[in-house]
Amino acid sequence: MKDLTQGSISRHLVATALPIAIGMLFQTLYLLVDLYFVSSLGDAAIAGVSSAGTAGFVILALTQMLGVGTVALVSHAVGRKDQESANLIFNQSVLLSGVCGVLTLAAGVLLSRAYVSSVAADAAAAAAGTAYLYAYTPGLALQFALVALGSALRGTGIVQPTMVVQMLTVVVNALLAPVLISGWGTHHPLGTAGAGLASSIAVAVGVALLWAYFARLEHYVRLRPAQWRPRPQLIRRIVSIGLPAGGEFFMMFLILGVIYWVIRGFGPAAQAGFGIGGRMMQALFLPVMAVAFAVTPVAGQNFGARQYARVRETFRSAAIVSSVLMLLLTIVCQWRPEVFIYGFSRQPEVVAVGTSYLRIISWNFVATGLIFTCSGVFQALGNTWPSLLSSASRLVTFVAPLLWLSTRPHFTLTQVWYLSVATVSLQAVTSLVLLMREMRRKLAAPPAAAGGAAGGVLPVGPDADAP
Repeated sequence: MKDLTQGSISRHLVATALPIAIGMLFQTLYLLVDLYFVSSLGDAAIAGVSSAGTAGFVILALTQMLGVGTVALVSHAVGRKDQESANLIFNQSVLLSGVCGVLTLAAGVLLSRAYVSSVAADAAAAAAGTAYLYAYTPGLALQFALVALGSALRGTGIVQPTMVVQMLTVVVNALLAPVLISGWGTHHPLGTAGAGLASSIAVAVGVALLWAYFARLEHYVRLRPAQWRPRPQLIRRIVSIGLPAGGEFFMMFLILGVIYWVIRGFGPAAQAGFGIGGRMMQALFLPVMAVAFAVTPVAGQNFGARQYARVRETFRSAAIVSSVLMLLLTIVCQWRPEVFIYGFSRQPEVVAVGTSYLRIISWNFVATGLIFTCSGVFQALGNTWPSLLSSASRLVTFVAPLLWLSTRPHFTLTQVWYLSVATVSLQAVTSLVLLMREMRRKLAAPPAAAGGAAGGVLPVGPDADAP
């Protein structure tokens, strides 16, 4: 356990964010490694894997539900110096990860083909995407265990083990991808299915390594099968905090699904260009997302310790850092966005779409950084519903106008990108207004008067669900 309630806030943010950023970078390399080797199979394969990959946002939404609730409650317990509560929260999270993993396996088997067929540009892209998603379903199911273990560590201020495991799993994926996709050494290429299978095997290795770390080296929060008996009250608290955060990612899935559906008429090259541009944008966002992920344990521990001035300072420091980083990335994307596309495709149509996408969409990078930062603070305060409300506003401001625009006779791809920039800016303003309101409500009371119930921070003892 690392105490984040003492010392420099900025130093804690950097020390926590750096390993997270490295781990997230390697995590993103899963997708980029797959995309790199799949690109040799043609535009249909790229479009299929890219469109099928949007299903990962559903899993990301569910893992966020689990992870955010776990980080928030564990960090609050650590701030209160309540180790027993932290252990109970962690083990209930492990229980939830098992249930969600089984449900994901079932959904992947039953729904993959229907989903990919609904968003793919043509039959070839649909076949490639379906093969990929079927093979990647076990890996998506195992993501829940990976998140439960990593989130508990992040709540205690420890992030290095997760980073190391993520690095190792990407190495495994990078070694397996060319073997399984292209048949290097085996002469039995599996195509897009090989990409999904390589990722699934790599995630399985990651879960095994992190599980071994908990079994042998972790002492503050530990695996205790006796605490795997369902505690309905505690499970509801984990879900109630995490559900809105998961809803945010589910809305991203809906928005991406609508975009792929709307632009399918422009052909596989357009979907491939958008898919590459979108993956690169995710990679570019990693430093700022790492800062936002670091905000939650830093602000969460201080909130649990009722050091409210330090919570405000955490937000200010993170907002400044994220804005500066995003401004620099905006300049790069305005200057030479094509360099991010060339590594995956040299097809003129694909490059043109991906380059246009990055150049236009980069105008909302600073706004996106502020949205991420606000989301991290909402998680730390234990109330993620305002963040969900902010995300939901884009369903009105983006999806509805986009569907209308797509019916117009002179509809173009650039209209989609410009509409996205405008609506993300509106979302950033909404997030900031809601966060100021939440901070006035949660952080106004003096510590002496706030008591243990401030902000919904209640003790979680082993008998919390006893009748």
